[in-house]
Amino acid sequence: MLAYIGLGSNLNNPKQQIKDALIALNSAADVEVVSLSSLYRSPPLDATKQPDYLNAVCEVNTHLTALELLYVCQNIETEQHRVREKKWGARTIDLDILIYGVQVVASKQLVVPHPEMMNRAFVLVPLAEIEPDLKVPILGDIQELIAKIDVSKLVKL
Repeated sequence: MLAYIGLGSNLNNPKQQIKDALIALNSAADVEVVSLSSLYRSPPLDATKQPDYLNAVCEVNTHLTALELLYVCQNIETEQHRVREKKWGARTIDLDILIYGVQVVASKQLVVPHPEMMNRAFVLVPLAEIEPDLKVPILGDIQELIAKIDVSKLVKL
């Protein structure tokens, strides 16, 4: 199964945090990172004082279920000392399953496609870099989704 995972960090050397998360993902049983976008810098979603984020998207090939992949992502976040103090707060690493094949998942633990991805330039632009002709389940064509949002604050590194 091909899945796309968003990575983000704005604490403790964000570039290294993303690199470490990618290595951990690729080292996980039944997960292989097959492509990676460029890094992008973006401002925090809320107006609080915190550093800008670095974001990327990777494509993985996996035999895990969506929920099993979620647990792998959460374990990596724990290993990298992710602290969940408040929504949209600063973090060492954030791993979000954006798309899991053509499946639609709606459970207490996981919603896929990611419920906010259509509003986030730091998700859509790197995703389109990997797969420019992607059709996102339920949401539609990736290029049409990008055309509907403001990408002016996103900086490709």
